[in-house]
Amino acid sequence: MKDDSREKRRRARLPRHLPRLALLACLALVVISLGMVLQPGKPQEPQEPAPSERARAAALADALQLRAAGEQLGAAPSNPAVPTAAAAALPAVTRTVSLLTTQARALLPGRAKAAEPARTPSAPATSAPATVDSLVADLARSGRQRLTDAATADGGMARLLAAVGTGQLLQSSSLAAAAGIPDPAAGLPDLGPSAAATAVPSCPAATASAAAGGSGAGTGTDGNTGLAGALAALIRTELETVYDYQVALTRLDGAAAKTAAEDLARHEALVAGAESFSRAHCAPIPPREAGYALDPAFLASPGPGLAALETAALPAYGDLVAFSEGDTRRWAITGLVAAARRAAFWGATTDAVPGLAADPASFPTLPAG
Repeated sequence: MKDDSREKRRRARLPRHLPRLALLACLALVVISLGMVLQPGKPQEPQEPAPSERARAAALADALQLRAAGEQLGAAPSNPAVPTAAAAALPAVTRTVSLLTTQARALLPGRAKAAEPARTPSAPATSAPATVDSLVADLARSGRQRLTDAATADGGMARLLAAVGTGQLLQSSSLAAAAGIPDPAAGLPDLGPSAAATAVPSCPAATASAAAGGSGAGTGTDGNTGLAGALAALIRTELETVYDYQVALTRLDGAAAKTAAEDLARHEALVAGAESFSRAHCAPIPPREAGYALDPAFLASPGPGLAALETAALPAYGDLVAFSEGDTRRWAITGLVAAARRAAFWGATTDAVPGLAADPASFPTLPAG
């Protein structure tokens, strides 16, 4: 009986302690949770921009700075602080500003997103007045840097940088000619080894068949996809160009015939180079056609037709830049610049971004100021 009484008294005391125990437990949980909330977490370090993004930002900053220098020169007739010698090259300076404006719009971050322009860097102010000589030199320097960056950038960004660099090199040459000063952009850019591959790998039939079906990322000019499609499109373009130059040579004379003969030899070498890279990448090589239909206007006056041919090759080289890497891409970049220069020689007016198949009207506008 005593034991039963003692157990009953112990059970009677328990309910009186339960509320106090529950309150203490709740207070402990509150203290612990507050400590976790109030304790500052380790701040996240900002991520380093990707190399392609840094190359784009540098290209945009250069384009804006060059554009500001061109605008300063464009004010020469009304601004006594600008050398009057710039007035003679004023039309070429105006074209330079227009080209750089288009390029800066193409280089804006997230071109498809209208909210991005707020991050656009402003052109730094220059202490010394701009001169035509300095603008020509800076255009050439920037163009070469863009091509160097294009050699290692991501595919789509590589094509954009190569197009911007090519446009700047051509405009540097045009501006130098208009001002009667030496051309610092003469010669092809030195991007390192870019000779066509000579080793022929062992390509399984399945690999070649897959390449023929258009395996790979992206779409080439000819509608096929990836590197194989870009190489095939370029080979077809160059083969037709070789044929047209052969016909043009029978209708040209003097200096034009000499230049056409030199260009024909270059295009024959380009066909061989593209075919060599195709073999190196196990890509199918398009068969050669017996001939191509020619417009009567081309037969009557080959010059404009050759300009159109060289211009038509620019997107094909741009595709190959985007879908390739290493030696193949460096070869394609050099080919892009050379094709643009040949097009200019025969009288073509190239775009601000040659090789980039995009409508400049679709580029976002630069923010005011």
